[in-house]
Amino acid sequence: MPTDTFIPKLNQVEKKCFLVDAKGKTLGRLATRVAMILMGKDEPFYTPHMLCGDQVIVINARDICLTGRKAEEKKYQRFSGYPGGLNEIPYEKMIQTYPDRVISEAVRRMLPKNKLASKMIKNLRVFAGSEHTHAAQQPIPIQVG
Repeated sequence: MPTDTFIPKLNQVEKKCFLVDAKGKTLGRLATRVAMILMGKDEPFYTPHMLCGDQVIVINARDICLTGRKAEEKKYQRFSGYPGGLNEIPYEKMIQTYPDRVISEAVRRMLPKNKLASKMIKNLRVFAGSEHTHAAQQPIPIQVG
């Protein structure tokens, strides 16, 4: 019995733009919802091998919340590849200097580890304050739990 599975072509996928306010939201819950939108898993025509996700704009990244003692204990690590090249930045310093990187790193790590992930993360824009430069895209505001 043949199945009629609809697989869209790239020109058939209509891209939308969403606006998410991160003020007072939990980092992990916000990042999972944004990652699902970027992958396109909230669409009925989700196809894992093609880029069918939407664009997401996150504002008020500086006002994101963490639960428990994560604000004091969380550290961001980078390794240069050289001996002694491990850099650790505590969350409190990271949120003051680069609040956009906190959200973009959380979302990037929730995306699939394949060639499409780098294309998906380019559809994410994070702003520290409430102002953004993408008003021309007419983003649709959504609530994230």
